[in-house]
Amino acid sequence: MDELIKAIVVPLVDYPNDIQLSKQEDAEGVTYVLTVNKQDMGKVIGKKGRVAKAVRAVVRAAGKARHENVQLLIRE
Repeated sequence: MDELIKAIVVPLVDYPNDIQLSKQEDAEGVTYVLTVNKQDMGKVIGKKGRVAKAVRAVVRAAGKARHENVQLLIRE
């Protein structure tokens, strides 16, 4: 899942070395926390949040294929 998220996000940003991805597991499922450079936030979120929604939809669908509840949080 880490590779999938990075494969989607790296082409969008200007500072790919600043991408950090952490994983938190709990009873409800798995939450991935994506941290990008402050200047790349607009590119990752997109106009009206469309890019972020699309990335979350892909991650959620990949999680469903593995029978997991997966969420993605985007932070600065």
